[in-house]
Amino acid sequence: MTSKQRAYLKSLAMKTEPIIQLGKDGVTPENTESVNEALAARELIKISVLQNCLYDPREMAELLAERTHSQVVQVIGKKIVLYREGKNEKKKIILP
Repeated sequence: MTSKQRAYLKSLAMKTEPIIQLGKDGVTPENTESVNEALAARELIKISVLQNCLYDPREMAELLAERTHSQVVQVIGKKIVLYREGKNEKKKIILP
């Protein structure tokens, strides 16, 4: 992913609300499955890491990206943004 594409995805993510919350259990198989389903439906998702979570948001983002075959767009504070390109006929986001 180029820096221009990353910047475009960041601008799209600014307008979206987090749709998944990760708590003290961190990244569980159930969380991974819900992230995978959300990526299939939306391509770009924002995840909120709750205050009671003991894990580093950056490490959690890398782990989720690895498990869901997606890319980390950004991690700011306790917010994670992930992107996975959709299938050809279901593409919603066209990268520059």
